[in-house]
Amino acid sequence: MHFHDCFVRGCDASVLLNTTSGEQPERQATPNLTLRGFDFIDRVKSLVEAECPGIVSCADILTLGGPFWRVPTGRRDGLISKSSEALSKVPSPFDNFTTLQTLFANHGLDLKDLVILSGAHTIGIAHCQSFSNRLYNFTGIGDQDPALDSEYAANLKARKCRIISDNTTIVEMDPGSRKTFDLSYYTLLLKRRGLFHSDSALTTNANTLSMIKQLLQGSLDFRSEFSKSMEKMGRISVKTGSNGEIRKQCALVNS
Repeated sequence: MHFHDCFVRGCDASVLLNTTSGEQPERQATPNLTLRGFDFIDRVKSLVEAECPGIVSCADILTLGGPFWRVPTGRRDGLISKSSEALSKVPSPFDNFTTLQTLFANHGLDLKDLVILSGAHTIGIAHCQSFSNRLYNFTGIGDQDPALDSEYAANLKARKCRIISDNTTIVEMDPGSRKTFDLSYYTLLLKRRGLFHSDSALTTNANTLSMIKQLLQGSLDFRSEFSKSMEKMGRISVKTGSNGEIRKQCALVNS
């Protein structure tokens, strides 16, 4: 959720808003439909407000979640949330390597950040519509993505995404390990079992492929590097001073 937030208007909790000025908000955009935890963030915010009203932003609460790493605080919350911006700025599961590199570079993130932050896919789920084109119509002629392991593809077709139009079935992004923060995601990439085209794209560049191998060999420490990249991402276009506000409720701008 933090990742999806920071890539649109910076780390300002705009992804948490229900609506602004009648426009469809970010959380309703296709890339954000599988995000979870909105109710949990709301509960945390209410507890924090009860103790120190008007002090801690929703943006900081969102940034502070997850495994331990040092997090600078002092962010303010944004006032605008548009689904159209999420569609154009949040990296898509359909993106190729060049597009991913550009989207990350636009926010001052490098190839190591791309590889490390993609490792968040070791946790969570996806809808079939995020990758079913790889199973049924990769180039528009009813074909399968040759970069996807054929046995894995057959399993997905038989047990999960039985038709290309399925938009309700959910699939683990890291099968068998979706609740564990580990290296399994990277192991699957080398087996051609990354679920998204954007996952597979990481193995198409020599530099990112080398980093994946270093992570698995232990010469790069995943948890340490993940902490560094998350802190770096958490500094993207933050709002401070009189810019933005401290929301009273994370889903609503202050009246």
